Amino acid sequence: MILEAVILGIVQGITEFLPVSSTAHLILLPWFFNWSGQVDTLTFDVALHGGTLLSLLFCFWKDWMDLISRKQRLFGLIALASVPAGLAGFFLNEYAEQTLRSPLLISLMLVAVGIVMLMAEKTRTRKGLDAIRLNDAIAIGIAQSLAIIPGVSRSGITIATGLFRGVGREAAARFSFLLSTPIIAGATAFHFKKALIDEGNYDFQLFTAGLLSSFVTGIIAIRFLLAFLKKHPLNLFVYYRFALAVVIIAGIWLKK
Repeated sequence: MILEAVILGIVQGITEFLPVSSTAHLILLPWFFNWSGQVDTLTFDVALHGGTLLSLLFCFWKDWMDLISRKQRLFGLIALASVPAGLAGFFLNEYAEQTLRSPLLISLMLVAVGIVMLMAEKTRTRKGLDAIRLNDAIAIGIAQSLAIIPGVSRSGITIATGLFRGVGREAAARFSFLLSTPIIAGATAFHFKKALIDEGNYDFQLFTAGLLSSFVTGIIAIRFLLAFLKKHPLNLFVYYRFALAVVIIAGIWLKK
């Protein structure tokens, strides 16, 4: 079980920040390999998100200090843009856990958002992070709320929306990472409180193994994506999404 937790932590750390949907991978791995128990729960998924939250804080603590001390306008935009996803998580979390974890739905979302990402790459305006306006932030924030649906990808949909709004790739990714920080923090705190109330039902060693592995790989993924987007479009990740959707459909057919 610990090995499964570490593997899922590694997968979470990589896929949380690459635009391929971490939630989809965390659902699909147990489904493919018939893993069960606590590693196949939304609460364990959120524990892994705690590791990626630490990755974000490790990589962007200087950015946050800068936002608080000198760039209050951008800080306010991030706070405002976090509201839609926060409301979606608060009101729809239980529905998402019970209804939106179907492999077929995941495959559809992988393809649909992949097409959106390809379309976003056709835009030409490339403004920087400090040029993001109120309307841009609201649009990206609303897009982030869709990430509650597995297969969408928080980074995928927010970076694509940033591109549609004329934001450069690297700036859109950086804004996406900053924007995801309060949402992941809130979700992690909420589910951690739940775990403490019902402590006997959770294996905290298992959660710690997953959290640490997602933390380390998350740092690697963040740095890789920021460097990658300086020179390359999102197409590589889109093709991966399409390929994964095909694998899922094949898996559904084989499991019949």
